[in-house]
Amino acid sequence: MANPKIAVIISSTREARFADKPAAWLMDKVKDHAELDFELVDLRDQDLPFFDEKASNLWMPSEDPRAVAWQQKLAGFDGFMFVVAEYNRSITGALKNALDQAYKEWNRKPMTALAYGSLGGARAMEQLRLISIELQMVPLRNAIHIGGGDFFKVSPLGQNAPISEIEENLKGALKGTLEELTFYAKLLKDARV
Repeated sequence: MANPKIAVIISSTREARFADKPAAWLMDKVKDHAELDFELVDLRDQDLPFFDEKASNLWMPSEDPRAVAWQQKLAGFDGFMFVVAEYNRSITGALKNALDQAYKEWNRKPMTALAYGSLGGARAMEQLRLISIELQMVPLRNAIHIGGGDFFKVSPLGQNAPISEIEENLKGALKGTLEELTFYAKLLKDARV
């Protein structure tokens, strides 16, 4: 059986976003994963309108072909890892809109994140986990957080150092997150068949 396929979704679409740096680091770390296949999905590259359907696609098919294309893309994944920026104690508007554009395609799949911000994106992760429960995803306990001094060391708001300078601090979280993601992605993929 093929490895579960995991979407790494960049949630910030701003031109001046920080997300590219941690996303590139993460993709480098998972490129040779023996049990999961990862694909980078940048919300900036998705042609998503603001949600304007009559209802969620749980209740009726979406009419906008851009929403349908997004749903079809999501359907091909077995789990999700979000690169989460914290904006005003929550997730980005672009991510919330992307989450709302689908429903069934998120169901019964694990989700986790690499979150960042002064407090490690913890408050955005809290919001994302609540939303993911409503979308019937399986939010994982483990996630990777870049916060505090580490965030300001690698962020353009601080020293703008490479992620390699804080990598030692992220190794344990990365290992735990990937182990848990592997377990649930395989389990839930088999259960959905």
